[in-house]
Amino acid sequence: MKPILHAALLLALSTPISAFAQDAPAPDALPLNRANEAEFTGDLKGDANAAARLRAQVLLDRAYFGTGEIDARWGSNTERAIAAFQRSRNLEATGTMDEATWRALRADASPALVEYRLTAQDVAGPYATIPDDMMAKAALPQLGFTSVAESLGERFHASPALLAALNPGADLTREGTTLWVPNVQSAAPAKAASVVVDKSDASVMLRDDQQRVYARFPASTGSEHDPLPIGRWTIKGVARDPHFQYNPKLFWDADPGHAKAKIAPGPNNPVGVVWVDLSKDHYGIHGTPEPRKIGKTESHGCIRLTNWDATAVAAAVGPGTPALLQE
Repeated sequence: MKPILHAALLLALSTPISAFAQDAPAPDALPLNRANEAEFTGDLKGDANAAARLRAQVLLDRAYFGTGEIDARWGSNTERAIAAFQRSRNLEATGTMDEATWRALRADASPALVEYRLTAQDVAGPYATIPDDMMAKAALPQLGFTSVAESLGERFHASPALLAALNPGADLTREGTTLWVPNVQSAAPAKAASVVVDKSDASVMLRDDQQRVYARFPASTGSEHDPLPIGRWTIKGVARDPHFQYNPKLFWDADPGHAKAKIAPGPNNPVGVVWVDLSKDHYGIHGTPEPRKIGKTESHGCIRLTNWDATAVAAAVGPGTPALLQE
């Protein structure tokens, strides 16, 4: 993640969304910070329905069928999350919102947005710039957050740009500043009977003992250079706040001048805040310092999730949990 201060967050919204600019919005074109009032009106894809789209993304997150980074934008992660949620509720899996799916999501009557007040610890950090070079990372004692905005984005499963849109002009340097934030899932999911990593769906799914999928998270799952190791494996264990043992020989694109190094823990560690070890050597399910890229870019063979989704998976598995990796 790159260091982003709250003033810069507003610049991240370089593509205007019409719903933000209207002084007196129509009911189907509410500002994002009125997502609690937004209703499904037959379409989630248009700019005028950004608030309803945001509400849907939060409710999907709360149902353990999250879209990765909540951003109020339409994309493949949202479409796949809707389809997976529909399958879990025995609805037609179209990936498009309809009345039946909206009603199923609305079974959770919780508000999509809640107020949060910045604490002294939020403001103080510590925060530091994280270098791109792996050898420079190895010299740091901790790979923590780079800004208040990044920290809040991680806590509330949201893009910093979304938080800026919800709270224009908010002072993130002042304790007591009140913000609108997504009311995301915080409870751990139930224990899984098995885990499925599906390359075609770019996802990690948790199944119960009846083989029913009760949670699904977007994932990056390998590449042409480092393909996903298809097959049946098991979970060996879980490491939280792991060090990353960097070995450039395991990375086809490593800098030839690099040496082996031990990278300190933290949310900006290359494997994020958790490592779920697979019985396949050198492979695991883990977090990432770049949540916006999940489900959008390739990985070095491992299964990469947002830090919050990796944490949820880690809470649901243990040594011996079966893991099916499929095309």
